[in-house]
Parts: sequence; structure tokens; C-alpha cells
Amino acid sequence: MGQVRGVRKKDTHRSETIRRLAVWLCGVAFLVLAGFGLWLWSYAVTPLPVREESELQVLIPPKTSLAGIERILAESGVIPPGRGFYVLARVSRLSQRLQAGEYRFSPGQTPYHILRALAAGATVRWSVTIPEGSNIYQLADILSRGGWGERELFLELTRDPEIMARHGVRAASLEGYLFPDTYQLVRGQNPREIIALMLERGRQVRQELGDLRDNPLGLTPHEVLTLASIVEKETGAPEERPLIAQVFFNRLRQGMRLQTDPTVIYGLTDFNGNLTRKDLQTPTPYNTYMISGLPPGPIANPGRAAIVAVLQPAPTSYLYFVSKNDGTHYFSNDLAEHNRAVFKHQKGGS
Repeated sequence: MGQVRGVRKKDTHRSETIRRLAVWLCGVAFLVLAGFGLWLWSYAVTPLPVREESELQVLIPPKTSLAGIERILAESGVIPPGRGFYVLARVSRLSQRLQAGEYRFSPGQTPYHILRALAAGATVRWSVTIPEGSNIYQLADILSRGGWGERELFLELTRDPEIMARHGVRAASLEGYLFPDTYQLVRGQNPREIIALMLERGRQVRQELGDLRDNPLGLTPHEVLTLASIVEKETGAPEERPLIAQVFFNRLRQGMRLQTDPTVIYGLTDFNGNLTRKDLQTPTPYNTYMISGLPPGPIANPGRAAIVAVLQPAPTSYLYFVSKNDGTHYFSNDLAEHNRAVFKHQKGGS
């Protein structure tokens, strides 16, 4: 019996020791976790000291890892060096939601606010305006100068059969279908996304205008955009667009050639800014002095007003117009009147 009681005492003592050790370990773990939590909370809500710069701009390239994002932010002076941001992103479960792009951070923002901004994709958006009547080459220049991709890449994408098929464009290129407007773009945005934005905007505008085949000559939607692009390039005076559209309808109806300079220029590969007689006699698919009817496609990207002018031209019998060198034109019903207007406005006659 004495031996049994001794064994029980030893077991009780051992159990008490284990219990005390477990309590001690739990206490240590609690202190460690509390210390970690306190450190992480302090890091998350403590902004860097205010610097002289009013704002800091940072570009996060696509597919940058969490460690890479932390390094970029630290090198830019947005967050303090160390692994605090990495740990905060992991613990908060926001690490998989961080988005690429250009960000602008104000002085005094905390690491947690910065993390939330990256997770929300609160990127800097730039207003980029594509003027009405810009062709694909001018569009490529605008975007490449702004840092949205290489010029040649953009031009290549405007002739991509897959992109055209996806958006229902049956043409040699996207010329005429990239709607001129002001777009909000972000740095590093894929040129394909930008093209998709412009194509979708054009689709929306055409849908708002109704059936494009409802025009005086029953032109196809592609032909409507082609004629609208010519109208766009012929005048910058809004009130003249319906008049010029009707002139071209009248000429098409009578089987006359359009004889419009902007189409000739578009078809030239080495135009130097001075349209010559030789240029007018150079055969291209766009030389409307030599071909009958419309050229094969748009020569620019027309705006809404130019498209409306083709759908609703002015009721007039004019067949000719000539520039008055003040941004407007003189319209004529016959060739004799037109020649007198040319002599007066272009050759200095009276």
C-alpha cells in the first residue's frame, strides 16, 4: 500500500509540473503574440515623418511580387525599410489583391492606408484627349508620347485580325472605329486595353445614333464612317459639316468623283505637307480624283457630329466648295460659280 501511495504522489507531482509548464508556455506565447500584435499595429498606423516633397509618385509594374512592391515603396520613401509592410499585407490578407499602376501618396499616410490604396487599385488616372479627326498614326503618336506603349506596337494592334474580329470590324484596320474622346488612362496600361476602350466607346456612340444604314444613299455603316471621316477632315466649322456631307452625297448620286484632298493625302506614304499636282495624279486606293465613289475605308476617326452630319445632311443642291482661308468654305451649285470662287479665295482675284 505504501508503494501505491508513493507512485500516486509522483504522478500528481508530475501532472502539476506539466500544468505549470503549460501555463508558463501559454503565458510566453501570449506575450509574444501581444508583442507582435503591438509592433504590427504600431507599424501600420505610424506614418513616416513629413518630407519636403508634397507628394510621392510610385509606379508598380504589372506582375510585381509582394516583396518587389515593398522594395519599390521603401526605395521611394513611401514606407520605412524592413519587412513590416510584407508582414502587414500577409496578416491582413490583402497581399493577393495588390494592383499594379501609378500611385500618388500624400505626406503623413500610414502603411495601412498605403496598403489599402494598393488593394483598391486607387491609381493615378491621366486624362488623354484624342482630337476628332485624328488618324491611327496620330493616335499612335499621342499614346507613345504619353508613355502608353510603343508607336509601332499600337499601329500593329490596329491591324490585328483577332482584335478586329472580336469587335466586329470588317476592314483592313481599325481606322474610323477608334472613337475620339477624352479617356482616363493609368500608367502601364496595356495598349490592347486602351484600344478596347476606344472601340467600345465608338460602339456606344453608334448605338445611340441608331441604324447607320438610314442615310440618303443607304450606305453601309462602314461607308458612313468613311464619309464621316472625310467630312471631319474637310472642315473644322461645326455648322458646315451637314453642308459638306450633302455635297458629297450629291456628287455620289450624280456619279461625280469626290475629288477631296484629305483622301489623297491619306493615301500618300511620303506626304511633306504640300499637296502637289503630282500627288493628285498619283494612283492610290484613296485618290478620289482618280477613283469613283468612296475610298476603301475611313481616313481618320470621326466624332459624333461628323457621323450625324452624314446621317442628317443639309438639304442643298451644292456640288462644290472651296476654302475661304478663314476656316470656312464657299459653296457653289455649278462649276462656273466654283471656278470664280477659287479665283477669288485661292488665287487672290476679286
